[in-house]
Amino acid sequence: MVVTEESLDGVNFKLVSSAYQNTISKVQAMSQERQQPSPAPASQPDHPPPPPPFDPSRMIGIIKRKALIKELAAVYHAECLAYCQELLELQRKWDEPFIDVKTPDDLRKEKMRPPKRLKKSR
Repeated sequence: MVVTEESLDGVNFKLVSSAYQNTISKVQAMSQERQQPSPAPASQPDHPPPPPPFDPSRMIGIIKRKALIKELAAVYHAECLAYCQELLELQRKWDEPFIDVKTPDDLRKEKMRPPKRLKKSR
């Protein structure tokens, strides 16, 4: 296994094998094309310009932004869970005085009490 270091636009890349040498040379060629302005054809002004070539140095910023978004989402999620827990506790405290808790013995006594008026049988 061959490990080499390449520098492209001030960014160092460690290459694990020689198979990536071809890819690096293509990326370097693309970055050189990007730096050299090409004359725009005046005969086709209606067509949009081609997309810019791939720039690996932009990936660092994209990865950092993605990590920041994930971190912010985790903080927001934790804050939402804390608010939900607090709301649930407040709801329980609010409902507590209104709950009429009866023991099973009290329920049996109510069922065993005879009615005040007896029904007439025909």
